Amino acid sequence: MKRRFFLTGVSALVAIPVSASVVRAATMEDMLKPGPLPEQVFGSPEAPVTVIEYASLTCPHCRTFHVNTWPAVKQIYVDTGKVRFIMREFPFDPRAQAGFMLARCAGEGNWYATVDLLYRSQDRWARVADPASAFKSIMGLTGMSGEKVEACLTDQSILDKVSEVMETGKSYGVDSTPTFFINGEEHKVALTIDQFSEIIDPMIPAAQ
Repeated sequence: MKRRFFLTGVSALVAIPVSASVVRAATMEDMLKPGPLPEQVFGSPEAPVTVIEYASLTCPHCRTFHVNTWPAVKQIYVDTGKVRFIMREFPFDPRAQAGFMLARCAGEGNWYATVDLLYRSQDRWARVADPASAFKSIMGLTGMSGEKVEACLTDQSILDKVSEVMETGKSYGVDSTPTFFINGEEHKVALTIDQFSEIIDPMIPAAQ
């Protein structure tokens, strides 16, 4: 069943949920196959460790990871060539869907900046009475007009692609956020930098 996304004036965002996917065993090779949207990849393709994160923009634990842990992971592991980090959409609700759609509509070079802005302003749009107006206000900071916000949020093609990324994640067993696959090992928790180090550090020499 398709999910259809509606913008009623500027007051409501609604989606029709889809059925759960069948969980299947998957290798890292399976997980790294191209999807319907360009991957958001950070770090060297030659890095010995690959991390895939599935996250939802309305998830407070995902926000905590993004704001508190991700900068250290990037500095210590990604920027030094030890980790390739891939961020993927796993929106649990219509508002998270909307945020990820807007990040895609912002343009390939602006995806990360938009996601960062939405995480940091989560309290301003994720649980307010009028999310559409909130999105227009926040996205105005990026230069996106209200008309472009409305056009984006009613674009079925973008919604379908974001939904497909999520459905593929479900098929790998993702059912909560954030979920990380670290060289294929699943971790369903908002890892701290110390927890990341405990997992990643032994993998680096083993993979080299």
